[in-house]
Amino acid sequence: MTRASLDKQPTEVAAMFDAVAAKYDLTNDVLALGLNRRWRTEVARAVAARPGERVLDLAAGTGTSSLPFVENGAYTVPCDFSQGMLREGRRRTPWLPFVAGDATRLPFRDASFDAVTISFGLRNVRDTDAALREMLRVTRPGGRLVLCEFSHPVWAPFRTAYSEYLMRALPSVARRVSSAPDAYVYLAESIRAWPDQPALAARLQEAGWRKVAWRDLSGGIVALHRGRRP
Repeated sequence: MTRASLDKQPTEVAAMFDAVAAKYDLTNDVLALGLNRRWRTEVARAVAARPGERVLDLAAGTGTSSLPFVENGAYTVPCDFSQGMLREGRRRTPWLPFVAGDATRLPFRDASFDAVTISFGLRNVRDTDAALREMLRVTRPGGRLVLCEFSHPVWAPFRTAYSEYLMRALPSVARRVSSAPDAYVYLAESIRAWPDQPALAARLQEAGWRKVAWRDLSGGIVALHRGRRP
């Protein structure tokens, strides 16, 4: 299949990301008009990794998202379920400890990390609630979660224009720059179908996270959710 359905079959979603791995970071820069770099900076600030800490970066792809934590002195584990992404990441930064893993069945011991983060990956997991519980399991007591994901713009006129961009302009631009443009039709649909900010915060609380809060970025195109393990 060239495009995964919203049922999010793991093998289909993994195959989709395998296909886009080579140009994934470039395509994101183009489609997000460079805003993704600012979002990555905000994630790094929210995680606030410190020397000696252990950070798990889920849906890390090629490892680009992991580098700010490493630069802050934290031992960082990039984890992804796409072998294509992992191969590309190992080619670029062979010194990073890439790990293949499914977010719903993480290959780590309980309380292994001081912080867990996932950016633009949770909506591609078939069982969101199971993934949130697994993240809680591998986080130490008092540890933190930072979740960055596409969300719903808060201003109605902008929300309408953004929806049109997702379904019309995004696939058209992707055809020019991506190695697998059909995948971006799925990505656009998955963004539109994703829960809004309060609904996602409620799911974090139901999974066991405490002190849950969120902050909108770029008018709500993206939301940064945070939580603590009790």
